[in-house]
Amino acid sequence: VSGHPSVSIHPSVSIDPSVSVRPSTSALPSTLAQPSGVTTHPSSSGPEGSVIKVSKRRWAVVLVFSCYSLCNAFQWIQYGSINNIFMTFYGVSAFAIDWLSMCYMLVYIPLLLPVAWMLEKFGLRTIAVTGSALNCLGAWVKLGSLEPHLFPVTVVGQVICSVAQVFILGMPSRIASVWFGADEVSTACSVAVFGNQLGIAIGFLVPPVLVPNIKDQEQLAYHISIMFYIVGGVATLLFILVIIVSAAPEMMEPACVCVELGWEPQEFPIISIPFLSVFKEKPKYPPSRAQSLSYALASTDASYFSSIARLFKNLNFVLLVITYGLNAGAFYALSTLLNRMVILHFPGEEVNAGRIGLTIVIAGMFGAMISGIWLDKTKTYKQTTLVVYIMTLVGMVVYTFTLNLDRLWVIFITAGTLGFFMTGYLPLGFEFAVELTYPESEGMSSGLLNVSAQVFGIIFTISQGQIIDNYGTKPGNIFLCVFLALGSALTAFIKADLRRQRANKDAPETKVQEEEDSNISKAPTIVSEARL
Repeated sequence: VSGHPSVSIHPSVSIDPSVSVRPSTSALPSTLAQPSGVTTHPSSSGPEGSVIKVSKRRWAVVLVFSCYSLCNAFQWIQYGSINNIFMTFYGVSAFAIDWLSMCYMLVYIPLLLPVAWMLEKFGLRTIAVTGSALNCLGAWVKLGSLEPHLFPVTVVGQVICSVAQVFILGMPSRIASVWFGADEVSTACSVAVFGNQLGIAIGFLVPPVLVPNIKDQEQLAYHISIMFYIVGGVATLLFILVIIVSAAPEMMEPACVCVELGWEPQEFPIISIPFLSVFKEKPKYPPSRAQSLSYALASTDASYFSSIARLFKNLNFVLLVITYGLNAGAFYALSTLLNRMVILHFPGEEVNAGRIGLTIVIAGMFGAMISGIWLDKTKTYKQTTLVVYIMTLVGMVVYTFTLNLDRLWVIFITAGTLGFFMTGYLPLGFEFAVELTYPESEGMSSGLLNVSAQVFGIIFTISQGQIIDNYGTKPGNIFLCVFLALGSALTAFIKADLRRQRANKDAPETKVQEEEDSNISKAPTIVSEARL
């Protein structure tokens, strides 16, 4: 300001002890480095907990999560999509290659509770860094298995990736609830699951292209190494991205100060250094009334065993755990054994087997997005889940009886229809579980759903694999149809006890605002009573 001396507050500048700093009534709670001699007084405005806002960075959080979830899901299916080629290279049985997929399911079961505890104790940021680090480590370990006698090394790498999956698989519903408003949670959950499904789709498509079915072991090892190096590089880049966005402090803006110069108060900026932080533990304000109440009800001394006990006393949730496990377990078995089934009917069609798997997952991604948007608009969780489950059964029956028609284009159509409903069901189960169990931890409810899916996935994969080897593909697929019919029947008995929706409706209506995450913080401060 012309005619007046400029004033800036910097840690290296001493300030008169009579100078005080107090946040304005519109300020957001931010952590500012305060110089010596400056005291801070709380705002006289209402409590922040009463403010409901959604953060613009919520979509960036989902995007970062989806990317490393994609990479981990790719590594799950990369062996199964070219099952016969890895059998030839390592000289092992089909069952041994199947276990490279099933180890993902097996490892999840005992590690659920420790990871759920870590989620509540250390938060989303720690879980994100740990999961992406393990995913990166497992990818590079596999590069040490490029000789036929080094199959145990590839098993170790896959087991490390399966541990990383425990830090990933249950996060979609947690991220959706913590970061998104009541009208967005289902869509956000679908987007978070989208990354995992896209990884599976790429895992069906890319390995048959990168690793052709050739007899020369050296050439085969070369092609496998290309795939492993690409995965290792992508996993490393994603790990670095998560580290960057997790380690950076929250973006701050220059604060505004007002200093009395004679009789005229003048405003000057406080210079600060901005940093971008995307993957924060949670947004500044709760995005919905239900999440605000969840913060208030949370207890740091809550026992995980008592939480599990309460969940299993909830009959509707128990039924959902069983039905979700049956559906997801059937999907895991179908994905793991797809290459084997297609090759039995269409020898030499490894690439098309991968494309059929891609069709299943891509169709399911559209199904998941459509169902998520539909739920946000209608809140008809029970009806939508039941219809999708029944259509999954219908799709599985049609796929079963068209597989032996020896018409690849028919298989693409029936497999895509099956995938639209079967894969599209997965985010529905997550969101329905959160509704039935509110205000219990989203990580715990989705984790128990995933445990059920892993258990049934192992049972179905082993059983269907043995049936296919001894009796053919049709009896193996009928085996899955029977359990999908059971799941459809049990879903009809689940009551639509939508507790989270009631919490949003019963609480006083609050206008949801969108938090501005710009380069400048909304926390101006006022320096008053300064004598120069």
